[in-house]
Amino acid sequence: MTAQSGSGTPSLPTAAHRTAKGGPNRRAAEIDVDEARKAFFVMVGFIALIWILQIANWADHYGLDGSYGILPRSLGHLGDIFSAPFLHFSWNHIEGNSGPLFVFGFLAAYRGVVKFLGVTLVVAITSGLAVWLFQSNNELTVGASGLIFGYFGYVLTRGIIERNLIDALAAIVIGLSYAYILTVAIPGAHGVSWIGHLGGLVGGIASGWIFRTRRGLPRGGRAKPPGRSGPAGPTKTGKELQVGQDHPRADLYKELGDLGI
Repeated sequence: MTAQSGSGTPSLPTAAHRTAKGGPNRRAAEIDVDEARKAFFVMVGFIALIWILQIANWADHYGLDGSYGILPRSLGHLGDIFSAPFLHFSWNHIEGNSGPLFVFGFLAAYRGVVKFLGVTLVVAITSGLAVWLFQSNNELTVGASGLIFGYFGYVLTRGIIERNLIDALAAIVIGLSYAYILTVAIPGAHGVSWIGHLGGLVGGIASGWIFRTRRGLPRGGRAKPPGRSGPAGPTKTGKELQVGQDHPRADLYKELGDLGI
């Protein structure tokens, strides 16, 4: 039901008035929710993919690890820096990685899935190349832990650089909750590729800087270049150049007027 005043034009809130009232903030919130939804489904798909590959790998007696894992300084395995993060050595291996991968991956992706894909590419390269270049000979390496460290470093760095309250709080919480994972990036950690973890962490920190939000100049902050009209005198317009048809230079003035000169 709606009520109308007894006289004059009804005073009803217009759509423009409702939109103008906190419109930009509401729109930003809608964008964040939409990106968070995308991030959730991306990570669900990511986890589903590595588990499907784990089943295939297990059925093949883990032959995929030998074919697509990283073997240090082997040119034939250099391209496998992009496939190794999707493979695991055992069920315990993938179970241990799935939880942190989902949490850190979601936090890395909810501010923008496109940026997340770029971060994933950078981290896969830095982590994989670190293993390929510096790992001991004949040590095959697979697993998503390099990506986990990368997302961890990215979220922490983004929270600091962006100075965003939500990101900063998320960085603090995950930093306290998962700080123990940093211990396996220490040289000499048994049974893990600490070099790959460290390479992923470096890639994540670098990604926090590379994919930071570029804030442009505020509206009205950029001065317009001075026009011709000013203290030097008014600018001539086509209207001022209009002359009679019988003028000997009427055609020339008309062309100049059309050019805005």
